[in-house]
This record gives sequence, C-alpha cells and structure tokens, in this order.
Amino acid sequence: MTTRSGRLGVGIIGAGRVGPVLGAALAGAGHAIVGISASSQDSRDRAEAMLPGVPILDIPVLIERSELVILAVPSDELEQLVAGLATLGAWQPGQLVLHTAAGFGTAVLAPATAAGVIPLAVHPAMVFTGTSLDLVRLAESYCAVTSPTPVLPIGQALVVEMGAEPIIVAEADRAAYAEAIDTATSFSAAIVTQAVGILSALGVESPGRFLGPLVRSSVETALQRATAAEPPFLE
Repeated sequence: MTTRSGRLGVGIIGAGRVGPVLGAALAGAGHAIVGISASSQDSRDRAEAMLPGVPILDIPVLIERSELVILAVPSDELEQLVAGLATLGAWQPGQLVLHTAAGFGTAVLAPATAAGVIPLAVHPAMVFTGTSLDLVRLAESYCAVTSPTPVLPIGQALVVEMGAEPIIVAEADRAAYAEAIDTATSFSAAIVTQAVGILSALGVESPGRFLGPLVRSSVETALQRATAAEPPFLE
C-alpha cells in the first residue's frame, strides 16, 4: 500500500515503547501505518494512544499488507521471530524489513533476506517512554544505521524522515556499539538510583527533583568535553 509517490505502507510488529513512537514519527512524515501487532492490553492501549485508529493485526496479515515492516521487539526474541516468519513464507520479495535492536546488524535478518527482503538495522540511541514526549526527543537524537551499502540511503532517509540524525555503524561493529549504549544507559540509571537512595535516607524531600539540575549539567559538561576531544578527568 502506497499513499503517494515515495510513501510507504508501514506495518509495526511490537507495541512496546519503541514501535508506536517510530510509527507516529513516520506517519508524521506522510507514510501510511497499515497496522500494528499488540499482544497485551497495555500494548493495545499504547498503540491506540500513539497511533489512534490504526488496526491491530495478526503478524502474517500485517506483513502481507506492508511495504515496510518494523520489528520493534526485544533483542532476545528477534532471531526466532524472523526465522519463524520465514518458515511460514510470510516475507515478500522487495519488502523493506527494519529491526531496532542495538546489538544486531542485518545478519539476524538472513532468513528474511533469503526470501528477497531489503534488510535494515536502525537503532535510535535514546531511552523511550512510549509517549508523545519521545517524538520531541527523537528529533534531538541519532540513529545507528546498518545495511548493505546499496540500500544505506534508504535507511538514512527513513531516519531523517523520523526527525533524527543517521550515523552508519558497520555490521562488525554492532556488538561494540550496543555495549557503548548499554554502558551509558545502565550506568546513568544506577548512579542516579544510588544517589536518590542516599538523599532519601538523609530525609531530603523529592531527591530526584533535587538531583535533576546537577545530573543534567554534569552530563552536559561531560558530553561537551567528549565532543571537544578533551580527555576527561585528566586535568
């Protein structure tokens, strides 16, 4: 399904925090969201909030109707999902298939690629809330793009249409990229949680609010140093 020249019918597998947001971003760029899969009531509610009126479809039907399929599922489910759908004969030649897992390139899509799909790995480097706030954050974020060289411009164009900035990450570098992302997110969360716990024990009211300006300014300063290629903490 194509709404007009250059516009795609997009199907989204996974109604967690990521899929509906990317769908809303692409809808804002003029693409048609033909359906989304959602297995729980929470995911259905999230899909309806972000993509009102978009039908909830079974995965094989969704793939059949879509020119671009977004696989926004947990990393540990991705390989089995792709292979299972290949076994069912669900993938269509010429179809774009994009997954959002940080640690994988396009090799994980091999069963779909063997069926003739165009494989793309696009990871938005941000923490999602699953709400419209993410659309604002997406416009300030980067997305790692991995794909065969001839179709890299497609992945880059989709990222730009979602409002983000694309960066190319080689297939062989995806594991290291995922490690960097995990280090940044888990370390930040752990440190903030620890600091909040200490302040709470001291009787500080609203410790999260208290720490907000400090954490934001500290992170911003560290990022400015990194951008300027200054070795941190060595002065």
